[in-house]
Amino acid sequence: MIRLGLVIAAMLTACAPANGALVSAADIDGDRLERPLTQDAGDPQRGQAIFIAREQGHCVLCHVVENLDVEFQGNVGPTLTSVADRLDPAQLRLRVVDYQIVRPGTLMPSYYRIHDLYRVGEHFQNAPVLSAQDVEDVVAYLGTLKTMTEHE
Repeated sequence: MIRLGLVIAAMLTACAPANGALVSAADIDGDRLERPLTQDAGDPQRGQAIFIAREQGHCVLCHVVENLDVEFQGNVGPTLTSVADRLDPAQLRLRVVDYQIVRPGTLMPSYYRIHDLYRVGEHFQNAPVLSAQDVEDVVAYLGTLKTMTEHE
């Protein structure tokens, strides 16, 4: 069983881009990352939990979502109340993965990057803040944040 685990780990490492990035530059098109990071669809309920959890995304530290039952939402980043009216899932995905690619110098953390980081806590050495499935879950949650309906 241990041998199988080592084989799988070696295969995943071999599939990663050579520069240590978790996402290949070839997958990025402008401000979009079309290809989901996992084969499993994101779960909006798990995404909302990650969005508010201090131990995970803690997105509410900087962002506001109206009608979200969480105290002390931030105002450093833009409001995300109707973010899905402005951005599609591919755009949301890249922003969660690494907004530095879209907007260099931004204060928003890179949640799915392990290279070129500074002052990384020991717990996060060589590991992204969010897993690939966590990213897809957050993207699924953000995709529910619309003010317009399909019938409008």
